[in-house]
Amino acid sequence: MRTVGHFIGGREVEGRSGRYAEIFQPMTGEVIGRVGLASRDEMRAAVENAAAAQPAWAATNPQRRARIMMKFLDLVAREMDSLADLLAREHGKTVPDARGDIQRGVEVVEFACGIPHLQKGEYTEGAGPGIDMYSMRQPLGVVAGITPFNFPAMIPMWKFAPAIACGNAFILKPSERDPGVPMRLAELMIEAGLPAGILNVVNGDKEAVDAILDDADIRAVGFVGSSSIAEYVYSRAAATGKRAQCFGGAKNHMIIMPDADLDQAVDALVGAGYGSAGERCMAISVAVPVGEATADALMSKLVPRVESLKIGLSTDPSADLGPLVTKAHLDKVRSYVDIGVQEGAELVVDGRNFRMQGYENGFYMGGCLFDRVTADMRIYKEEIFGPVLSVVRAKDYTEALRLPNEHEYGNGVAIYTRDGDAARDFAAKVNVGMVGINVPIPVPLAYYTFGGWKRSGFGDLNQHGPDAVRFYTKTKTVTSRWPSGIKDGASFVIPTMQ
Repeated sequence: MRTVGHFIGGREVEGRSGRYAEIFQPMTGEVIGRVGLASRDEMRAAVENAAAAQPAWAATNPQRRARIMMKFLDLVAREMDSLADLLAREHGKTVPDARGDIQRGVEVVEFACGIPHLQKGEYTEGAGPGIDMYSMRQPLGVVAGITPFNFPAMIPMWKFAPAIACGNAFILKPSERDPGVPMRLAELMIEAGLPAGILNVVNGDKEAVDAILDDADIRAVGFVGSSSIAEYVYSRAAATGKRAQCFGGAKNHMIIMPDADLDQAVDALVGAGYGSAGERCMAISVAVPVGEATADALMSKLVPRVESLKIGLSTDPSADLGPLVTKAHLDKVRSYVDIGVQEGAELVVDGRNFRMQGYENGFYMGGCLFDRVTADMRIYKEEIFGPVLSVVRAKDYTEALRLPNEHEYGNGVAIYTRDGDAARDFAAKVNVGMVGINVPIPVPLAYYTFGGWKRSGFGDLNQHGPDAVRFYTKTKTVTSRWPSGIKDGASFVIPTMQ
């Protein structure tokens, strides 16, 4: 049984706190390792290491930083199969889905390779008599990221790639549930030529998180996880003068208009609702058919598709979804289905008792489908984060639009329709950060920014895209005039452009 430590100063080191968390293989339910949970002293050692290495890295020109990112891309491509297999075995998602996890992270690294252009400032010649003005984007110093279990490759790369490209040193605190891939990515960054100390991986729990938030040398922190913890991280980071971008939970709706192509809509609901066993912050968890006729027609097509979902081993290329990440999470998702039944929702497909033959101790669950869910039910209000789809019938478009607008979460939303006017109106009026029109999971490409509204996001700058460069740098503006022999005398008024 392997023991995972931390990655500090360019190499893996053993944990010294004496505290560990078990690493499970969701397919079998077996414990396959343990990971050290860092103490405050261990976190402080990583920060000191990063702070010592960062000035020289910041002085490295952006083109050379970009070359290391390019080399890292080559190494990830070389290791794609082994990374995807490791990710699937620790998390539970299928290998093809794991490859997608890695690829979406890679795309942000590709964006970060443009840092020589992205980090350029501005210049104005002759802003005033003999005066030139220019701005510079400079790194913050040491920054940190706290990332979740459900995307152990993608979200770490979303965080550390732009931060490091901008000249910062980075402390990554990944989920202790599946630490293998983040540790391997750090090794590959060193192989690509990144100086030791610029990327440190410190595994841990709340003690490690609080150590990040309280450390005065960490200037910014990014977080992805539940909304309650996102709010905690944001408020505590702000109280200690840190920048923070914190992303929380979701309850993503998909509106199905009467004119929608129902076959396309059902394909979208099945893939977006049950892919990765629903453990995605952008998963569709609420379907909103408009009108009873639309709802009945949708259900007639949707029910057999959910009943025929293939639940299998993460390593089975034909599986639609694999197991959930832990037994505790499986029990939580099952309990939500129990709550929905108690609340009076109609459980049309019940996957609670699914067992994988030969793998009865694995963390498997079949797809569940509720009909006639109402907005006052807990299964509608709260994020379930499992293979559970709720159908909320809306009598008209106005009611359908009101549902995502009034929900406390505002991460992603989609509408399926052939009507351009309806789609345009929906995109303009819906109170949600990311909108899909006939696209079920509207995760923006790497050169746009990713971020939800309301309790799905805390902070005014989003992940990846131009916002990442803004978040991980500070702008310095210089006003310059060189002596020309002109003597103006002392001025006691504020300078203006007159």
